[in-house]
Amino acid sequence: MIRSLHSAASGMEAQQTQIDVIANNMANVNTTGFKKSRAEFQDLLYQEIAGATQDQVRSGNSGRPAPIEIGMGTRLVATQKMFETGDLKQTQNPLDVAIEGDGFLRVRLNDGSRGYSRAGDLKVIASGQVVTNHGDPLDPPIFIPPETTQVTIEKDGTVKALQPGDVTPVEVGRIELSQFANPVGLKSLGHGIYIQTEGSGRPIDGRPGEDGLGELAQGFLEGSNVKVVEEMIDLIAAQRAYEINSKVIQAADQMLGETAQLR
Repeated sequence: MIRSLHSAASGMEAQQTQIDVIANNMANVNTTGFKKSRAEFQDLLYQEIAGATQDQVRSGNSGRPAPIEIGMGTRLVATQKMFETGDLKQTQNPLDVAIEGDGFLRVRLNDGSRGYSRAGDLKVIASGQVVTNHGDPLDPPIFIPPETTQVTIEKDGTVKALQPGDVTPVEVGRIELSQFANPVGLKSLGHGIYIQTEGSGRPIDGRPGEDGLGELAQGFLEGSNVKVVEEMIDLIAAQRAYEINSKVIQAADQMLGETAQLR
């Protein structure tokens, strides 16, 4: 009876974690470049009451073809990022770029390390440097000259600036992308930034449109890949599972109470 209490409690804790993940997904349904998470669970160890035995044909005993095992509940093993591409939204902002395919924008963090992002809502600071919405500069750095009248970002990442009185824009830099063998192994820092881990492997750098990397779309932003209907269905399922596990605890407690009253 105690086993059922622990198993049901682990089920309630698992569903609480599931709801926490769903809540974060729903909170970021309008966040640029956001990638939803999925909680993954696995069953715990089993207590073997009796093992399976071999058939005893001569003695007329068929043996035990299946073991007697009782599970001990469930536990969280991972919260996996789902890197499906979100819908592209047209903004007409020349500094907004979306990645049409695989890859991450490469940025330089405050500590000098590399960060990676799918959020392409870029800005130009007072020095003319192009940075992300969080203020992290692109890597390699790109500077827009003063008095630039038009900025063009081509599909291959080439950035061109048009100066007053000029007819032909001048190239001022190139946006490069990176990809990983296992992007789900990246570590989330918040603000749409990921960093490399041992699980993700080393980054593979390249130009947009080459070596499997996606091309850039100027004037577009990649929206969140959260689908509200799917999250609502998962939320209802998690809520019902939480309620059922709580009823298991109530039933087990009632049975223990009745057992304690036996004379």
